[in-house]
Amino acid sequence: MALTGIEIFKLLPKTNCRDCNFPTCLAFAMALAAGKTELEACPHVSQEAKDKLSDASAPPIRQLTIGHGDYEIKVGGETVLFRHEKTFFNKPGFAILISDEFSDEEIEKRLSKLSFYQYERIGMTLKPELVALKHTGRDERFLNMVKKAKDIPYGSIIMCEDVSLMKEGLEILKGKRPLIYAANRDNFEQYGVLSKDYGCPVVARGNGIEDVAYITERLTSMGIKDIVIDTGAKSLKQAFYDQITIRRSAILKRFKPLGFPTIVFPCMMSDDFMKEVMGASVMVAKYAGIIVFSDFTGESLFPLLLQRLNIYTDPQRPMTTQEGIYPINNPDENSPVLVTCNFSLTYFIVSGEIENSRVPSWLCVMDTEGLSVLTAWAAGKFVGDLVGAFIKKCGIENNISHRKVIIPGYTASIAGDMEESLPGWEIIVGPREASQIPSFLKTWKH
Repeated sequence: MALTGIEIFKLLPKTNCRDCNFPTCLAFAMALAAGKTELEACPHVSQEAKDKLSDASAPPIRQLTIGHGDYEIKVGGETVLFRHEKTFFNKPGFAILISDEFSDEEIEKRLSKLSFYQYERIGMTLKPELVALKHTGRDERFLNMVKKAKDIPYGSIIMCEDVSLMKEGLEILKGKRPLIYAANRDNFEQYGVLSKDYGCPVVARGNGIEDVAYITERLTSMGIKDIVIDTGAKSLKQAFYDQITIRRSAILKRFKPLGFPTIVFPCMMSDDFMKEVMGASVMVAKYAGIIVFSDFTGESLFPLLLQRLNIYTDPQRPMTTQEGIYPINNPDENSPVLVTCNFSLTYFIVSGEIENSRVPSWLCVMDTEGLSVLTAWAAGKFVGDLVGAFIKKCGIENNISHRKVIIPGYTASIAGDMEESLPGWEIIVGPREASQIPSFLKTWKH
C-alpha cells in the first residue's frame, strides 16, 4: 500500500541538504509520495529506509527521457487516470516515420519537417519532437539515414530487428539517447544488453498485453528500468482498449510489469491519413507516451499540438499571455491603443479581430492572473487605477504621439478612475463584443 508524504518523511534523514534538488526533506517526501521523483535522488537515505520505501516510492508509471540537451523529452511519470484529479505532466511525443525505402530527397524533406512545423503560442513553441527511423532491409541506406538524424537536435527512435545493425546505429547516435525499438520474446536478451551498454530506453513489443508484461518482466530482471510498451495493436479499437487497460493496471492495481509509458502507431492502423490523424487524437487523450505518424502536415499537426497543449495544461491554472505591448498590423505613432487582460482566449480573440480589421494598432495586455475581462474586473484586478498604472508602466506612450486608450465596453465604469490615474489622457469606451472591433477601429481618428 502506498505511503503518505508524512509517513515517507519520517523515514528520511531530515537534513534539508537539498542534494535531491528539493528545498526540504518534506518537499522531497511529498514529491516521492506523488510519484514525481525516486528514492535514489536522496543520497543520504539509510538502507533501512530504502527497504521500507522501495515499493512505496516507485511511481506507478515510470518516467524516462529520450534525446538529450534542450531537445530531450520526458514521457511517463503520470499518477492519475483523469486530469481533473491532478495535472497530466509529460505530454506525448510526436514522431514522424522515416524509412530507408524513401529517396534521399524524401528523407531530407521529412527530417526538415521537425524544424519547419513549429508554432509560437502563448509564449511557448508547439512542435513535434522525434524521428522514427525504420529499417526495411537496406542496411547501408538505413545507416546513412541514422547519420543524417545525428545532425539534427531532435530525439530518435531506431526501428530495426537486426541486432548487429541496431548496435551500429546506437554507436552513431551515442550520447543522444535514442529509443531502441524493439525487444520481443525472441530477442529481449540481446536488446536488453544493448539498452544497458548504451544507456538507452528500449521498447518492449508484444502481441497483446500479456505478452508485453512477460517481456517487461524479463527486461526488468536484467536490471533495465527505462522501458516503453508496444502491445502491437493494429486497430484503433484495440489500441484504445490497451491504453486504458495499461493505465488502470499500473495506477489502480500497481501492476509493475505494465508500469511504463507506451508507444502507438496510428500510421499502421489505417491507410487513410485523416483516419490516422483521428486515431492520433484519441491516443493523445488516452494515454499514449509516444505517437508515430506516417507524415506531418500543417493542417493535421497543428490541431493535434493544440489538443495536446490543452490536455497537458493544469486545469486549475488558466492559460495566460505574457504582459506587454503587442503591435498588430505594423502600427505607428498615430495608431490606436487598446487594452485588455492576459487570459489567453481573450488575447487571441481580441488580437484576431484587430488583425482582421487591417487597422494598424497597439494592443496592451495587462496581467490579470489569467482572468477574463469581466472576471478580472469583478475581482478587482482590472479596475481604473490599476489599468491606468499599467498604461504608465508598460511604456506605450513612447510609441505614440496621441494620448488616447480604448478600454473594453463592458468595463466602461472604470473610465473615471483611469482619467484620474492618467491625467491628460482620453479614455475611449470601445465595443462590448470583440466581433465589433473591426468596424469600431475603422472609425478611428487620432
